[in-house]
Amino acid sequence: MKRNVIFCFSGTGNCLDLAQNIARGLGNTDIIMMRSAPVVTDVRAAERVGFVFPCYGGGAPADVLKYARTIQVSPTAYTFGVSSSASYAGTGLYELDKIIPLHYWRTVTHHCSCIWLFPHTMMLPLLSVEKAQRRSEKLAQEIAFDVATGKVSDKRPPHNPLNAAENKGFGAMLAQKAKGFKVSDACIGCGQCARLCPRGNIRLEGGRAVIGTDCAQCLGCLQFCPKSAISLGKITDKREHYHNPNIRAEDLMQTVIEFK
Repeated sequence: MKRNVIFCFSGTGNCLDLAQNIARGLGNTDIIMMRSAPVVTDVRAAERVGFVFPCYGGGAPADVLKYARTIQVSPTAYTFGVSSSASYAGTGLYELDKIIPLHYWRTVTHHCSCIWLFPHTMMLPLLSVEKAQRRSEKLAQEIAFDVATGKVSDKRPPHNPLNAAENKGFGAMLAQKAKGFKVSDACIGCGQCARLCPRGNIRLEGGRAVIGTDCAQCLGCLQFCPKSAISLGKITDKREHYHNPNIRAEDLMQTVIEFK
């Protein structure tokens, strides 16, 4: 095991790109993906343990907190958390801090991947994809430096009651929202979406993708589809698709990514 470990959940690449840039700054780092149950949960040998994940519905993706409860961290390890969102931090870091107390935390904003809610350009501050990416890379360098030097945040992660209420109802909404997925005749049955889905919620049937309702709303299936054959309401056919410019679908399918 490397000296540093970063657990990462990423839907359309922003968080994985951020985690990779932090890992490059730290060196000697394993990124363990949390899109399904992480393949490594005992990281007591690591000196630093971090988490990088997005804000979904006001908080962390439910699977992130579920998996965090299975992870064993040394009591002497330095721990950190980074949440990425389009605008507000949400309660994800606050909830994670209750499971694994964090020495340090940061929030980063980037373009939005929730295409049915907003166009991807709706981020704060308003920046082009290129400028937002440069900003993310700069912040990753700052975070890596802070982690390497053992910086400790002067307060606990934020807890906004409105975000908490939003997140509490988000899980119940997901299955209903997922019923709106449509797969058009443009589908070529490549199976990428099925391999990409963190919950195994997509299968191929008759050479065509079929999407169930056990959905985390990562929207990787929709945003990475090579034929734009997947939609979630008519608005998603009109809006430009987005995923992180540095991340491929194949990158998100990995289980452990090593940085020397």
